[in-house]
Amino acid sequence: MNKEDYFIKQFSHSKFIGDDGAIVGSYVYSADAFFENVHFKREWMSLKEIAQKAMLVNISDAIAMNAKPKYALLTVAIPKSYTHKELDELALGFKKTAQKFGIEIIGGDTICNEKLDISVTIISKSKRPVLRSGMKKGDLLCYTGELGQSLKHLNALLKGEKIPKKSKFIKPKLNAKFFYEIASYVSAGMDISDGLFFELERLSKANTLGFEFFSSIPNEIGCSGEEYELLFSFAPQYQKKIEKIAHKHNIKLTIVAKAVKGSYECKCKGHHFE
Repeated sequence: MNKEDYFIKQFSHSKFIGDDGAIVGSYVYSADAFFENVHFKREWMSLKEIAQKAMLVNISDAIAMNAKPKYALLTVAIPKSYTHKELDELALGFKKTAQKFGIEIIGGDTICNEKLDISVTIISKSKRPVLRSGMKKGDLLCYTGELGQSLKHLNALLKGEKIPKKSKFIKPKLNAKFFYEIASYVSAGMDISDGLFFELERLSKANTLGFEFFSSIPNEIGCSGEEYELLFSFAPQYQKKIEKIAHKHNIKLTIVAKAVKGSYECKCKGHHFE
């Protein structure tokens, strides 16, 4: 067991832990950290882009649970060297993203630090949350969009190369309207933050099931994190309905496997710590 899983297990007595967000009544609470030199380097992104991504990766969790974000709390550790102009740019990224998704920023905390560290808490509402559990034997496993770009672009950045401004690594594309429309047909779901193979392992553990893959998936696709596409399962009878809705929203779907008796273990290198 890696240290991340070991640490989380220390709080496993709580019934609220185990999904992309914690469900309390009709509200869903999700929190994510976005730290300099861990999740990004300053030379990779503008301050506006950093703030946008810090918000988007957390909003992605809410969407994957069929929850609509309402409020946000921000904790921002800011280097004392930042100018008012830089602070304005950082704030603009938060405000524009919040406005786009109808979110009100209602508070948080600011502290002085040697580097830029951000933690965002999103408070959402949902009448029918989609959980990681709920997948049944025989369900189909599907993901949205194309995978692999984020890993490719991260490797380029680590080599000091430039990547396109429209890269998903810089600005994840969230398919909110599509997922809200198909949610009633979905048995389990989550977003792809640590990579397809990692998320499949989480679904496997949450449902005590394995997978029968329809074709082999290369590591450059399966191990690519920071994608923020949606991974979900559904009963075969809903396939045509879901595909019709995907076509309506211009969303590419890839059906990769069927849930079967067994288990699944990811072989990718850990993104956090061993």
